[in-house]
Amino acid sequence: MTAEEFTGTVVLFDLTHLQRIDTSDAHRRRQAWDELHLVTALQGIVNRRQPRLYVTFVGDDAQGSIDHHWLEHLRKPGEWLYRARFEKANDLMELVRRFRRSINGLAVWDERVPATALVASTAAGVDNLLPVRYDPAPDSLYSRLSQGKGALPIRLALIRSDGSPLFTGRGNMGPLSLPSTGSAKCDALMWAVGTYLRRGKCTPGVLGYYSDANWLTGRVNLPLERTMLCNHDYFIARKGFFFDLSPWEDTRPVDDPEQPASSDVRTLRAILSASYEMTGGGMTHIGGFVPWDFKYTDAVGEPHGAVESEWRFVEIASCFNAYLDADAPAIGAMANASFFMHYPLEKRYTQPHPTLSDLQREGYVLSNGMVAPYSFVAFYVGDYDSSAWFYRMIPRLWSDPARGKVPLAWAFNPNLAHRFPVGMHFVRRNASSSDYFIAGDSGAGYLNPGYLSRPRPHSGLPDGWKAWEAHCRQEYSRWDIRITGFIIDGNARGLDERGLDAYARFSPDGIAAQKIPEQGMHGTMPYLRMRDDLPGVGGLQMPHALDIVGGRLTGEKPQFLLFRTILWTPSHHLELKRAIEERYPGTKVVHTGTLFALLKQHLSVRNR
Repeated sequence: MTAEEFTGTVVLFDLTHLQRIDTSDAHRRRQAWDELHLVTALQGIVNRRQPRLYVTFVGDDAQGSIDHHWLEHLRKPGEWLYRARFEKANDLMELVRRFRRSINGLAVWDERVPATALVASTAAGVDNLLPVRYDPAPDSLYSRLSQGKGALPIRLALIRSDGSPLFTGRGNMGPLSLPSTGSAKCDALMWAVGTYLRRGKCTPGVLGYYSDANWLTGRVNLPLERTMLCNHDYFIARKGFFFDLSPWEDTRPVDDPEQPASSDVRTLRAILSASYEMTGGGMTHIGGFVPWDFKYTDAVGEPHGAVESEWRFVEIASCFNAYLDADAPAIGAMANASFFMHYPLEKRYTQPHPTLSDLQREGYVLSNGMVAPYSFVAFYVGDYDSSAWFYRMIPRLWSDPARGKVPLAWAFNPNLAHRFPVGMHFVRRNASSSDYFIAGDSGAGYLNPGYLSRPRPHSGLPDGWKAWEAHCRQEYSRWDIRITGFIIDGNARGLDERGLDAYARFSPDGIAAQKIPEQGMHGTMPYLRMRDDLPGVGGLQMPHALDIVGGRLTGEKPQFLLFRTILWTPSHHLELKRAIEERYPGTKVVHTGTLFALLKQHLSVRNR
């Protein structure tokens, strides 16, 4: 049940037909992009102050439209939209007419410079403009919207009046009297930095890292959903800034092979620097991820791997106080976040934490305070540092028949409530006694904490710990989180004293990290080293998983082991729990909250 019910009108628009297009047809490909881009921008504009437009687009073979699933949930008795009125718009032009008063005009972009599509998305949020690809064909969306009765005025043209490119990578940077970067792509983004970001027209600290319109070239034949174009709506509603750049200096990106070396990285640093300045040294939220299936990795012929590129980008971002809401392929598409962001959350959500009495009642702690001589195993249930992954997986996870039969600590990053508060409320109000909640990758957002300490190689900025601690403290408090289940150190140094002190204050019941001793205490905060990923993304490989767990078991007891799983269901975890406890007597599977409570008890008693 929610505290409030929305009683206004919600317009519904179906885009699922775009999932069925023939992506090898260049004309149909352009039509589909144009429609999705326009509807997504319109949604961000009209949903800025209240929920008005809901679309169905994102699919899942196992469940049908995930957008439809959550809409039906919200329409149940007692839920947020139970008393709302619903109307359908059956035609794109009808939809535009319905919301005409919210639109100031058009932002026309140039497909020969795919980055201008992202500039148009930025302009859409700042100036309430609909992005439209320049195409003078009579039946194009551009012609239908800009000509004839009811035509919308062109307020921004990212193309010259004669149809030639505005951004060429030569001479000046488009209309700015600044020298070109040597790259049309980077010129367009740097023009947007000067026009929108540095002038304070964008909301400070809100960035979208999503693939530009290079998809239209057909260079990579992937479904439209994989572009994550539908994710733009939230960032348009928030007046965010969009970009798509390579994190690598040692190679020219496949989408811009003629650019001067390191142009993408220099532009990326300029964007992050401007965001840092506009927040006054605060935190920057980046939605999205390295588009590894389109660009910048060995998947498309470049030299670096996907994880390697991920770590490189996070390394750079962390040096500027920026964290990811990591919508990674291939389930990174999420629609309607601009709608969901209005969901009325409660002021605070609490959960029961393991106590000494609980541990003694389970037989894990003896009457003398000593921890019983077992090997304790827990699962880090990830990865949920992405609102999109969370959005798409929760229906499957929470309906799994094994949930509640196996102790699991769900690593749902608390910042996911900004884009999908519906899901965060849902899991808390429908949790079993075996469901416990912790923070996932690094905390209230994915970054490398080691790069919050000086020296910060990509930025040269002062320490960022004050900003990160304040950000995490607020998010952890609201969701009653006391454990950070996995700090991704990546390419960074491990946590120094200042970093450990900060985590001890906002994550007092424990942390797991990559570059830390096997186990120990920092003050009163226990810590463990994160070592092993169990095999299978979204599935179980039982013999291999059992071998990995067995390889870590030793004769010394008590023992405390943490293993990471990715997109595993409760049924997968239950199957593995039973197999572990059967094959390895003296091993107990607990959730991460219990594991850290036992570790703390063991170390505290031992150090008396």
